[in-house]
Amino acid sequence: MNKGFARVFPILSILLSGVLWGVISLFIRPLSAAGLSAMQICFVRLLFAAPIFAISALAFTKERMRVRLRDLWIFIGTGVVSVVLFNYFYFYTIIHSEASVAVVLLYTSPIFVMILSVLLFKERISPEKIIALAMTFIGCLLVSGVTSGGGSLTPLVALVGVMSGLFYALYTIFGVFGLRRYEPLTVTAYTFLFAFLASLPVSDLTGTFSILSATPTLWLWCAGIALISTVLPYFFYTWGLKKVEPSRAAILVAVEPLVACLLGIFAYGEGRDFPKILGIVFVLGAILLLNAPKKKSSL
Repeated sequence: MNKGFARVFPILSILLSGVLWGVISLFIRPLSAAGLSAMQICFVRLLFAAPIFAISALAFTKERMRVRLRDLWIFIGTGVVSVVLFNYFYFYTIIHSEASVAVVLLYTSPIFVMILSVLLFKERISPEKIIALAMTFIGCLLVSGVTSGGGSLTPLVALVGVMSGLFYALYTIFGVFGLRRYEPLTVTAYTFLFAFLASLPVSDLTGTFSILSATPTLWLWCAGIALISTVLPYFFYTWGLKKVEPSRAAILVAVEPLVACLLGIFAYGEGRDFPKILGIVFVLGAILLLNAPKKKSSL
């Protein structure tokens, strides 16, 4: 593998994870319409994803599935603190406001990642990262439509939405600690095992399976949200995070709201006004800025 491809592939991996997360509404809409709550959707997502990760890890990295007991806090962090709480707060914000508002609040996450990366990893924050971070957040605001007066927000929902951004950011932070000692598939497998176990007591199992049994086709949507918008993107993101700085990865994955916006325009007939188009340009510009080749100074 040449150096150029080795540098680009982790970036493409993170971008692809954002794309796959961006199409999650394709699966959330039918599941929510069937009567499943935010926590129940989180549970069925984990119900399918956890076994897939576990089987894959045992099949491909069986000898690396041994982890030290003193490292379990990492997987509690990625699985319980991040995945479960992020999903719940994010879906709650969608249900009680609008998806566009929820995604803007979610993408406060790069701010948290950047601050925590400086404090925990002594990461250097360059001017390019600051500019890219600002462009990303402005782009998300424009894409969402909230700058045009779209949606109303209560203080509670606003707080919950920002908390979704914090817990989303913590996956990147805990993930960095995990990837220092374990392979990406090991980290994701244990993440979803802990997340699944944590979701069991709060998911109303009887009600969940009652709804799914009444409409068998819902199982296909469950499989879709697990494979397409969970297993694949979490693996791609975790693998890319092994090669890319945390703050940079958090901005790159902001392609997610861009994809969600395009999906809304072309699949659901949502508006394609100038602020949305400008927002897309801002997000793409931030991604290009982060990945522009650095000029070597000549002496």
